Amino acid sequence: MTADPLDGAETHSTDEELVPDGGSEASMVEYGIEDKPPLLQSIFLGTQHWLTMVGSTIAIPFVLAGALGFDGAQTAQLIGTFFVVSGVATLAQTTVGNKYPIVQGGTFSMLGPALAIITVLGGADGGASSTEMMRELQGAIIIAGGVEVLIGYFGLFGRLKEYIGPLVISVVIALIGLALIDVPQIVSASQNWYLAGLTLVLIVLFSQYIDSYSRLFKLFPVLLGLGGAYLLAAVLSVAGVVDIVSFGAIGEAPPVRDITPFQWGTPLFTPSFSAGMIAGMLASAIESFGDYHSVARMAGEGAPNKQRVNHGLGMEGLGNVFAGIMGTGNGSTSYTENIGAIGITGVASRYVVQIGAVVMILVGYVGYFGAFVVTIPNAIVGGLFLAMFAQIVGVGLSQLQHVDLNQNRNVFVLGFGLFAGLSIPLYASNVESFEAGFSQIPVLGSVLGIPEVATTIGIILGTEIAVGGIAAFILDNTIPGSKEERGLTAWEEITEDEDAFEPYHEKFYPLGEPANEDIADDD
Repeated sequence: MTADPLDGAETHSTDEELVPDGGSEASMVEYGIEDKPPLLQSIFLGTQHWLTMVGSTIAIPFVLAGALGFDGAQTAQLIGTFFVVSGVATLAQTTVGNKYPIVQGGTFSMLGPALAIITVLGGADGGASSTEMMRELQGAIIIAGGVEVLIGYFGLFGRLKEYIGPLVISVVIALIGLALIDVPQIVSASQNWYLAGLTLVLIVLFSQYIDSYSRLFKLFPVLLGLGGAYLLAAVLSVAGVVDIVSFGAIGEAPPVRDITPFQWGTPLFTPSFSAGMIAGMLASAIESFGDYHSVARMAGEGAPNKQRVNHGLGMEGLGNVFAGIMGTGNGSTSYTENIGAIGITGVASRYVVQIGAVVMILVGYVGYFGAFVVTIPNAIVGGLFLAMFAQIVGVGLSQLQHVDLNQNRNVFVLGFGLFAGLSIPLYASNVESFEAGFSQIPVLGSVLGIPEVATTIGIILGTEIAVGGIAAFILDNTIPGSKEERGLTAWEEITEDEDAFEPYHEKFYPLGEPANEDIADDD
């Protein structure tokens, strides 16, 4: 650690430095997990973290609102609810969950099941009312969250960890970024590519080319890139040169939004809907498992141990339950965008992310702030996504440094996992009815054709991270290969010690087991 010459705060040295437990080099880290930058700087850094997840936090409620048939006021209320839930879940995860500097928010993995439920109920064009459909979504999310709580705190993923090596993690993390390659903010044909390109160029310029000239550039490349592009778009819009930014919604917004539990009504619980949402939750959990390894690497820490993984997923389950209670119509999971921001800025401080969480909560309740966020053009968000998702893909592939790529089995596992993860979900998106197709299979059709079963399988097959991760997991554990060739030996060396993670309180462990014992230890 060295003293910051500008503000006296302690920060990780940018020189080559080994992390605890034999981890990888932390030369990219400006502020480590335990570091606390000065308050004012932390507010700006936290706001920057919050801005990186704005695109998804707005995109998901917009999609849901359209499917539900919400009016403008209901849509604004839903967006505010997303921000509040995201802030509270982030504070919980960073404080009593896995304690990683990782933002929690809405998940695209559970958006598919939500839209399927809405379609069954008749959608915006008829059938159930918009609030009744939301109540069904709330119930399904609460059930899915409860299942994830059990998966997390009873250590299911922790038990699997010893079978998941660098090859599998590399595929999962890379697919986290690659799966987002077709988000509308990037691929829309009507996108303003001048503005998107300007945003991307500014972020890359500040984070990669001139970051050594000023700590301002190094710490705030996202904020400077977004701010510069937004300022130009706003000035040109006010001058009447272009029509990109409109400020009308800010003046019409209420000063304070009344966001309360069960604001849409009492949740409804339908078993078939819950089954589909559980499938989306499982895909989200697999993604989060990869996120934990990704954020640990970006923060210059050793790979997460079993206890940290278990507590992280358990807390995400509680976040899902909270999302269902508050009525987002969507779940809560680790935000990939936030992890990309850590990689670009080198700011991995948990304190900074907690400051950002407070910002999220304030934005949710203060109507003017939420309305201002909506004015950010999709083109600017698209430029931001290009930089961050590329960083995530690179981090995933960097895990291969532990693997012997001269071995054909490793090359095949990597290639097949990535290709299957990208191609099979495309096939699944073209299937009109998994239920009809599965019901025709001899013998197994009577089981696979059950609506809940078919929906669950269809959702898993449609999720890139789930398909690629499962494929790589099966191949890596069945094709002959030594632990050293597979990178498991090196993986064990860089995994943090079992006592490196201290649970917030023993009550978070089931069955009253001591906090310093690994409930998943079956060695």
